[in-house]
Amino acid sequence: MSVTQTEFRAAMLDAAQEIPVGLLDGRDQPAGRRFSVYRNNVAVSLTEALETGFPVIAKLLGEANFKPIAGLFLRQSPPSAPVMMHYGAALPQFLREFEPLKHLGYLGDVAEIELALRRSYHAADSTGVPGDALAQIAPESLPNVRMTLAPSLEVLRSHWPIYDLWAYNTYEDHPKPQAQAQTVVILRPEFDPTPHLLPAGGATFITAINKGETLGQAAETAAELAEDFDLGAILGLLLTHGAIIEIQNEDTE
Repeated sequence: MSVTQTEFRAAMLDAAQEIPVGLLDGRDQPAGRRFSVYRNNVAVSLTEALETGFPVIAKLLGEANFKPIAGLFLRQSPPSAPVMMHYGAALPQFLREFEPLKHLGYLGDVAEIELALRRSYHAADSTGVPGDALAQIAPESLPNVRMTLAPSLEVLRSHWPIYDLWAYNTYEDHPKPQAQAQTVVILRPEFDPTPHLLPAGGATFITAINKGETLGQAAETAAELAEDFDLGAILGLLLTHGAIIEIQNEDTE
């Protein structure tokens, strides 16, 4: 009796399942213990991949909780590709829907930060414009410029203090999180992406820029939603971290 890939995969990811009948080892003997060892190694490897990819989630849950939760997740969402660098893309939603963790509603959004950090790390390289690039443009022309942002830039909005939760569990001296909604931008000036807390209206401004709005239009859009929107603060953050990679001045074209 031959074993189908579906049967093999199901048994490999679930230690509670029986070893498929007809599965043989290299000597044409029932796989038995060899399969059990292989199954355990696969589960351990995938759990370690999740722990490496989501270190803050692992810390928030604690080892005693993280490993069995990871075991449940990997059986539900096994890798869909041989490249493991993005494994765990479904973990944020799993954490949101996992009933025993519903009281920790922030876990999914914190996991989104850790996923975004990996996407940013593997995004295409780019070079930021000089820090004084905007200062070289005539003030009357500034509202009409369009900007291209780095492909490594990521924005995440949340009803939870996700930046503080991430930072408190990453940096030794970061203060405890306060109960407030936060929006995060991932910036990668060189090789290591880092989350930054966005000022009010910052996410709206970045979204507008990515949609092709001019600097003036994007600033107006952001100011309509956030009365205390600070254009200088968001531009300074983007310029300092090499996130603006092209500036088009339509007045000179």
